[in-house]
Amino acid sequence: MLRRWREVIAAGAVAAAGLWLLSLGGYVLVPAGAALTALAAGWAMIALRRIRFLRGVGAPGLVEVDEGQVGYFGPTFGGFVALADLAELRLAEFHGARAWRLKTQDGQVLLIPVDAAGAERLYDAFAALPGIDMARVTAALDHGQATLPLWRRAAASLPRA
Repeated sequence: MLRRWREVIAAGAVAAAGLWLLSLGGYVLVPAGAALTALAAGWAMIALRRIRFLRGVGAPGLVEVDEGQVGYFGPTFGGFVALADLAELRLAEFHGARAWRLKTQDGQVLLIPVDAAGAERLYDAFAALPGIDMARVTAALDHGQATLPLWRRAAASLPRA
């Protein structure tokens, strides 16, 4: 359990250090403590969202995120998608199992089960997409939203061939 919450615990420790600096007072330590506490609060918020992506491994396969590319190695299907080529992100349900549906600009689709090993790495990969609302993505993951698009690349940002 501590391993799952380690990032939140670390953010709490940084916040405690910031509050300690605030308590010492002075023209230097009060702003430094306030800045450290604010930084820790932001870190804790992101860490709490990242925890929501952590699921017990219940699906076969392995997710890999490497240098702007998402890969899934599954027993029957899999592949790689470059985040720069991604056109749409959905959370879909297939045969009672939920999966991330990544669609590229040329129409190829990669399905990644939300409970595959390494799927928690997708949080940081998705957060790098331009204009994505990660609060909406994590809420959809928690509430099992239907296959509505969670993110679409703006037409102006599509690369020209």
